[in-house]
Amino acid sequence: MTQSNTPAPLSYKDAGVDIDAGDALVERIKPLAKKTLRDGVLAGIGGFGALFEVPKRYREPVLVSGTDGVGTKLKLAFEWNMHDSVGIDLVAMSVNDVLVQGAEPLFFLDYFACGKLDVDTAVAVVGGIARGCELSGCALIGGETAEMPGMYPAGEYDLAGFAVGAVEKSRILTGQDIQPGDVVLGLASSGVHSNGFSLVRKCIERAGGQLPETLDGLPFRQAVMAPTRLYVKNVLAALASHPIKALAHITGGGLLENIPRVLPDGMAAHLVKGSWPRTELFAWLQQTAGIDDIEMNRTFNNGIGMVVVIDPSHADACAAMLREAGEKVHVIGQIALRGEGAAVTVA
Repeated sequence: MTQSNTPAPLSYKDAGVDIDAGDALVERIKPLAKKTLRDGVLAGIGGFGALFEVPKRYREPVLVSGTDGVGTKLKLAFEWNMHDSVGIDLVAMSVNDVLVQGAEPLFFLDYFACGKLDVDTAVAVVGGIARGCELSGCALIGGETAEMPGMYPAGEYDLAGFAVGAVEKSRILTGQDIQPGDVVLGLASSGVHSNGFSLVRKCIERAGGQLPETLDGLPFRQAVMAPTRLYVKNVLAALASHPIKALAHITGGGLLENIPRVLPDGMAAHLVKGSWPRTELFAWLQQTAGIDDIEMNRTFNNGIGMVVVIDPSHADACAAMLREAGEKVHVIGQIALRGEGAAVTVA
């Protein structure tokens, strides 16, 4: 009897890629994406490309795009098995960026990559993405799930997202009409959001087992992992009613590096220290890290997630409208001629 030396057939699943699991994921996320449908969606989840028609109410639409990830906040999501909120973070980081141009986010696509697909974990993450889209009024119309054996450690994944919005050409926010005396409003953040987590993780490591049980009324882990606040709907409503001159999303670089991005040459923002509440979370981070106020304000949002620059004659009415909508609004400073000083000061 002749013995065959032909090796056994290898399937894609033998190589580490489970097509059936991918198909199961798509079926489970379809109803989540369906909740985000809005005017303009022509074709969504499942096709080779997603189709979207710019709503006809725009006369001269300009498309505004943004892309981002969640950063090393994901490391804590893996360690603490907290996957529900990072999808909201992913959406917020892009749609809040699109918003600062004055644009309405229209649709969102995500990219989820892992070594081995865990359908339950992926559904939790995409569920957060769908929730973020729903809260910001944009449609989740597509994405990519990539299972790549050997590329990621077991139990880990990476996320990226891409948002497209639209704004009337005549209503694009440029900040070029900002003048001395304009008021700087700060909209409270929901926590650390998704920037500065490399330092957050170092603080947790330094604290060892001596972590506080609660911060700002939440269990420690929930306070740290609170999803990035979505400012879209409330700020769009304010833009429709008040002559806002500029918006700044406070992300990596904090207050000190993000506000200058929307200021014209020769202008500075003078912020008043103590004009917004100091949360227990940021107080703990600063104390544990042992850093000064300048480093706090250029690493974290430090309690302010979105900045609004507006003429003083409209500031009170705009702040009142945003407060009524649910935002915590603080008058945090004023615009002045820059001179030889820094573009942003906190004193």
